[in-house]
Amino acid sequence: MAKTKRIIITILLRLLAFGATLSATVVMVTSHESAEVMNIKFSAKYSNSPTFEFYVTAEAIATGYGLIVLFLSSRRSVDRLIVILDVVIALILTSSISAALAVAQIGKKGDTHAGWLPVCNQVPKFCDHVTGALIAGFVAAIVYLVLNLYSLHVFLTPLFPV
Repeated sequence: MAKTKRIIITILLRLLAFGATLSATVVMVTSHESAEVMNIKFSAKYSNSPTFEFYVTAEAIATGYGLIVLFLSSRRSVDRLIVILDVVIALILTSSISAALAVAQIGKKGDTHAGWLPVCNQVPKFCDHVTGALIAGFVAAIVYLVLNLYSLHVFLTPLFPV
């Protein structure tokens, strides 16, 4: 019974992580909007920023990894490798979210010291998409953190019985 419960919890967490990374990727890739400011037309899309491209790449890697691991999670022989890769994916997600959040903050608030004006007033739909993608990315990172803690609990409990 305990093994079945462990497998169900792990699969549910992995499905949640997969859904969050997939939504973050799709929402960010579909974020684009055009605006005209002082008769100059410009387009805002994720591919304009290397940081957002890194974010999409990290989320896509996590999505692919999550799909593969869903099929391998029942195999006992790769459990330790999966735990290590879960930590790596969590770190990649955290770094990409941090970078994308910094760029999004500048886009929303601007930087008066550098003379950068906020752009979210001109392209609100784009900024809303980016915000949604970042929220989904945060959810994915938190789920991977919980998954890592749960995996450590499963591995360490037999070593240190109470």
